Amino acid sequence: MDVDDKLTPALTLRGVSKRYGPVVACDAVDLAVRPGEIHGLLGENGAGKSTLMKILLGLVHRDAGTITRGTEPVEIDSPQVAVELGLGMVHQHFSLIEPLTVWENVILGDTGRIDRAAACAQVEEVSRRYGLPIDPHVRVDRLSAGERQRVELIKCLRRDPSVLILDEPTSVLTQAESAELFTVLRRVVQAERRAVILISHKLAEIMAATDRVTVLRRGAVAFHGATKDTTAQELARQMVGREVSLQAESAALGLLPVERPAPVAGADGTEVAPSAAGPTQEKPAVLRLREVTLLVGGLPMLDRLSLDVAPGEIVGLYGVEGNGQATVGELLSGLLVPDSGTVEIDGRPVDLVRPGALHHAGLGIVPEDRHHSGVVLDMSVAENLVMKSLAGVTTRGVLSRRRMHRIAQRQMTEFNIVAPSPDTPLRSLSGGNQQRVVLARELSAGPKALVAAQPTHGLDVGAIEDMYVRLRQAAAEGVAVLLISTELEEVMALANRIAVISSGRIVGVLPTAEATAERLGMLVGGVSH
Repeated sequence: MDVDDKLTPALTLRGVSKRYGPVVACDAVDLAVRPGEIHGLLGENGAGKSTLMKILLGLVHRDAGTITRGTEPVEIDSPQVAVELGLGMVHQHFSLIEPLTVWENVILGDTGRIDRAAACAQVEEVSRRYGLPIDPHVRVDRLSAGERQRVELIKCLRRDPSVLILDEPTSVLTQAESAELFTVLRRVVQAERRAVILISHKLAEIMAATDRVTVLRRGAVAFHGATKDTTAQELARQMVGREVSLQAESAALGLLPVERPAPVAGADGTEVAPSAAGPTQEKPAVLRLREVTLLVGGLPMLDRLSLDVAPGEIVGLYGVEGNGQATVGELLSGLLVPDSGTVEIDGRPVDLVRPGALHHAGLGIVPEDRHHSGVVLDMSVAENLVMKSLAGVTTRGVLSRRRMHRIAQRQMTEFNIVAPSPDTPLRSLSGGNQQRVVLARELSAGPKALVAAQPTHGLDVGAIEDMYVRLRQAAAEGVAVLLISTELEEVMALANRIAVISSGRIVGVLPTAEATAERLGMLVGGVSH
């Protein structure tokens, strides 16, 4: 849709800056969004998008610059002021209270007497007006991720914002739900001349849904223009600050269809295509989950889940958030014990009650939350690299720092870990280098199987590509790799087979060559045929 350049912007930022000590989070950012426009805000993680939105919502105070609402300069010093100015935001992570009903969640924050009938009628009116069907009486914990997204939208639209901010709105949605969301969004924009800021790191989403786009890189505006006048290639270059190959980096940039990657070198030096890294049907599984059931609060988080991963293959466990992938990751990290079922490594059941049993059986793990269960931030790089294999750096219980440094230096070189020295506190490393530390430690132990749970969350494009290469190489060398991911592009790029999880069960397993976004979307939604 063309937007009139002569229209007075609904919201204008000029020279907005924010520092945290020596770190410049936002550097003289200019941004203007007009009525009737969907304005894409694109950038890698850490580019400054979140800080900018927190400034707009009154959660963070800017150090410099001006904000204009229509033609009037404004000071947004609290979330209440932002609401009064007509700014509304739907956050990436849901803020709903699960035991409450839809209508109860929608009116949270209201003051005065509560009228249940009036609140339900209002939910139904907003739902009908914007094509967001939902039952106001149903409890939120019974809703799908897509339905919860509708509740968040209704909660926001009920306050009638003239500027609507959507933060990574499709991160927990299926392909079909994402398409439905953007249809609704375009209807709202066209019919009511609202201004929308769509925050995303996915190029395909920005190219398809927006009228204009602003790219942030390292806190500053790197590009601004009409979406129809640019290309995915140009936006990718502006986002990462270098020329990129869309064929090689399509998954990292959120583009589909994803090209199959080039062959990688196996252990014997020969080239092995990732899609043929191991004849999975002819080799017994290295990692096997059998009828695993896990209850939390009486509810099944995993429901008789069975899954096999053979040596030399990458199996992608794919689904939207909240369907059991995180539980599988925590189970295989040794943090949870199932109520029934077994986990086998190389044909032998593992005693999951015994601490460290999975590691000793030959399972490596790159956990979803590396800060929570993957590393110790206040320890050094060297200490994090050897923490699971102290036998190699101790003699009669005494740590040899020289031996530890020698091993750490070798792994830092091999895995391209950038740090001043092995003694550098891990906390001071970038997210990509922290993740390389985790991967180096796990792969250096020579695992039979490797679980990589959301391995690229929070990483920039270069670090993502490095992670992809390492995972493909591990498979080429005979490791059974289980990739747990909510990113469709990621599983399409890496996996030989894709297992779809929905409501704690495997609802289908497809060879990647036979998988399409539509077919996977149906499986994610619980449709198995």
